[in-house]
Amino acid sequence: MLFRMKPITVEAVRIADAMQHSRVSWSKLPGWVRKAYEAGKIIFASNAISIATPQGRLVGLRNDWLIRGIEGELYPCSAEVFAQTYEPVEAEASEV
Repeated sequence: MLFRMKPITVEAVRIADAMQHSRVSWSKLPGWVRKAYEAGKIIFASNAISIATPQGRLVGLRNDWLIRGIEGELYPCSAEVFAQTYEPVEAEASEV
């Protein structure tokens, strides 16, 4: 049998951007990233972040993306896989 992934919308931020905002402008971080940090789910390091995922702690590198899944779970995704899997969508009026 063949299956196709259902279209879903996720929130994501490039890890390099999150790391920069964490050092320079905390308020520019997405709210879900700030909350994850405050809950101990994300630990910022000098060139990567440690992320608490359902599979345990994983490392996200600077060029990777940090994704918040449909159930609020966090995980890293390489830039290559992210580009092949996701495309930008415009926010709907109810999401803004």
